[in-house]
Amino acid sequence: MIANLTGRQKGIVGLAVATAVIHLVLAVLSRDFPMFLILFILNGLGYLALVAGLYFLPQLSSQRSLVRWAFLGFTAVTFILYFVFNWPDIWGPIGLVDKAIELVLIIFLWQEK
Repeated sequence: MIANLTGRQKGIVGLAVATAVIHLVLAVLSRDFPMFLILFILNGLGYLALVAGLYFLPQLSSQRSLVRWAFLGFTAVTFILYFVFNWPDIWGPIGLVDKAIELVLIIFLWQEK
C-alpha cells in the first residue's frame, strides 16, 4: 500500500508518525502530571488514527476529503494549543521541532487533493 502513495503523501505519513512518536514520548516523560499524560497519549494516538484513516483504511476511502480536513484541523488545534498551554515558555527544543513538523504537515495536508 505504501508504494501507491505519492511523495507528498509519504511525507504526510512520515510527519504524522514523527509527531505521534514525539507526543507519546512526552506522555511517558510527563507521567507525574496526569492531565498532560492523557493529553499527550490521546494526541499521539489521534495522529496515528487520522493518518491510518486517510491512507490505509479502505473503508474510509469515500470519505478521504473529510478525513483530510479533520486531520488538518486536528493538527492546527494542536499547533495553537501548544502556545496556549506553554506561554511564555514556548522555546523548548522538543516543542519547537514538533511545531515545525506540524506546520509542514498542515501545509502538505492543505496542498493534498
